Amino acid sequence: MNIGILGGGQLARMLAQAGRAQGVNFMFLSPEEPSCAAPFGEHLLADYDDLTALKKLAQWADVVTYEFENIPAQSIQFLEAHAQVHPSSNALAISRHRVTEKQQFATLGIATAKFAAIESLASLEVAVEDIGYPAILKTCTEGYDGKGQRVLRAPQELASAWHDLGGVPCILEAMVPFQRELSIIATRSKTGDKVFYPVSENYHREGILRLSLSRPNDPMQPLAEALINRLLDALSFVGTLTLELFQVGDQLLANEMAPRVHNSGHWTIEGARTSQFENHLRAIQGLALGEPQVTKSAAMVNIVGERPVTLVHSQASFAYLHDYTKAERPGRKIGHLTLLDETGAADGLGFTQRVATVLALMGEDTLEQALLTGQIQIYSAS
Repeated sequence: MNIGILGGGQLARMLAQAGRAQGVNFMFLSPEEPSCAAPFGEHLLADYDDLTALKKLAQWADVVTYEFENIPAQSIQFLEAHAQVHPSSNALAISRHRVTEKQQFATLGIATAKFAAIESLASLEVAVEDIGYPAILKTCTEGYDGKGQRVLRAPQELASAWHDLGGVPCILEAMVPFQRELSIIATRSKTGDKVFYPVSENYHREGILRLSLSRPNDPMQPLAEALINRLLDALSFVGTLTLELFQVGDQLLANEMAPRVHNSGHWTIEGARTSQFENHLRAIQGLALGEPQVTKSAAMVNIVGERPVTLVHSQASFAYLHDYTKAERPGRKIGHLTLLDETGAADGLGFTQRVATVLALMGEDTLEQALLTGQIQIYSAS
């Protein structure tokens, strides 16, 4: 089986690593060099709208997929005319535009924070009167990991925020007083079969995910599954889909969806019977899906910006190290560590200490202290 992937970053890399056991061949199309996925297949060094490269990918691949949303819609549409593509261009078009995405949620009865489409500074000034402060202004496309957004707390910030974001179409969203940030990952096959992973509880800093905890048997699991299930069926989705959520009391508000494997599900590689990456490949190939059950409680810590010297020297003997071989750069995800609770102890104290040690190694002192003081409970579901 030949699988083409638009993108050559760490998600493409981990998809290819998962595909090795299945005997899958990979070709990656991306304009970045070096590509951390390139050692696992052939790298077409080209822009995403390069028709010659797209034709070569379509002719070679049995099926094409993608690792992120910021791909020109016309490129996916072109590929669909020449090859099998999953997820579809429709799913991509909805997820890559924040207003369209929120409108899709509303159509399916999935609650969100209050929002408004913003086309000008004047429309921003009108909308914020309705939505109130604080609010967050985001570009409709392109933003990720905290990029392309500004928090608004007072009227005098509107003009500078609008101009800082380039005066492009935006969405204004009310800030949500959430108790937890959660995500749920699910995979749907070509025949409509589905598997749902346990929700992940996520912690961000500077808009970048720092820590994810697997939450088997979480009380919000049934509702999270019901919400993502509406999306899977409405989009006739094939592949792995992620829904990011805010918990407010006993309610879940949808933040964003991602039509792909997701950072908050990296723990599934070691912590689930079948990882999100393997199930995505199974789905787009038309194979039966694997079981998503967790084997042990898991935590995932991102390596952001630089590799700590202690980590390099230890080779992460205390955890499963995934080094993406990317160059160090401030704010860049260059790897992650997954820790599993090997003991299954009811109090989780040993596991808590191990996760706290890794967070300290990554410079995440606030999260480390939150774990050690019980503000974050390894086994908490509240």
